[in-house]
Amino acid sequence: MALEDVTVALDWTPNSNHVGFYVAQARGMYADVGLSVKFISPHCDNYKATPALRVSAKEATLGLGPSETLFSYHSESEKPDLIAIATLLQQDLSSIATLKKSGINRPQELDGKRYASYGARYEGRIVQKMIQNDGGKGDYEEIVPAKLGIWSTLLEGKADATWVFSGWEGCAASIAGVELNEFRLSDYGIPYGYSPVLFCHPDTINDSADKLSNFLLATAKGYAWAARQSCLEATKLFLKQVKQEHPDLLEEAVAQELVSESLNYMKNSFLASDGHWGHMDAAVWEAFLNWLQTEGLLTTYTQSRNPVPGVSVSLDELRQGNVGDPIAHDQINLKNVYTNRFLELARQKS
Repeated sequence: MALEDVTVALDWTPNSNHVGFYVAQARGMYADVGLSVKFISPHCDNYKATPALRVSAKEATLGLGPSETLFSYHSESEKPDLIAIATLLQQDLSSIATLKKSGINRPQELDGKRYASYGARYEGRIVQKMIQNDGGKGDYEEIVPAKLGIWSTLLEGKADATWVFSGWEGCAASIAGVELNEFRLSDYGIPYGYSPVLFCHPDTINDSADKLSNFLLATAKGYAWAARQSCLEATKLFLKQVKQEHPDLLEEAVAQELVSESLNYMKNSFLASDGHWGHMDAAVWEAFLNWLQTEGLLTTYTQSRNPVPGVSVSLDELRQGNVGDPIAHDQINLKNVYTNRFLELARQKS
């Protein structure tokens, strides 16, 4: 019987967040449920296309990204209502980081500094709220380097802060002997949502329920295996499969010591307390959406390097309050933003 194709657009070059996918591929778990899976790493085109764009254009079956990507797509009528079907991690392991030697020891001290941004719609204003919640003005410079080089801008002193995954860049810094200050969003009154989540096109929800549940069944087994095994064993299998899938990826991008250290840091975040992978809690989605609306971040204008009057503005203008109109609370229906249905179907098959 022919295998069904599934293409997954990764949110970053392969790293420990993705270990369950590569384990499932290496151990034949996808083939066992009738799937042929391919992974698109953003290094293939230097991140010219985001996972959301690839899924919207149906170049990829599934994509990875933060919760706010879904909110953004649901607030723009011309875009498809992408739907999250699983979270990779049960806790937010991201932070805003500065070099300890910079002397920037708390968010309020980012006023007047340079923040290396991914150029996302809500990112700069979330950082601004963190600074303000710590007693600062939220007045800083937002620079937008090439996405895959953002971490380097911090290390090289070209930026004073950036958003990192503590379980990846944080571990890389520790290995290199670079001391960081890491500011957790939750410590400054920001109930940040799941990141990354796995999402798909609404047409896929309607047409491919069996394929989605089979993919999640195999992926959940991959993450459960990685969570149970020693970090060394999981690292070796992950690296072997990554090399096979992405032979053009530089070896230093996925160094064995970093992957092992990273897995040790995050492996307890893969599974929920009941031992299952992927489940999303309604309270987490509701808290983040409500916060975005209450704080005035959920607005109509989008970000653009080439703004269109009445539609989009620059990142600087967004932070300065030129944000368009508020998006009504009922315009984004969480029932259409995420679902655990396919995880539940997958568990029924296991």
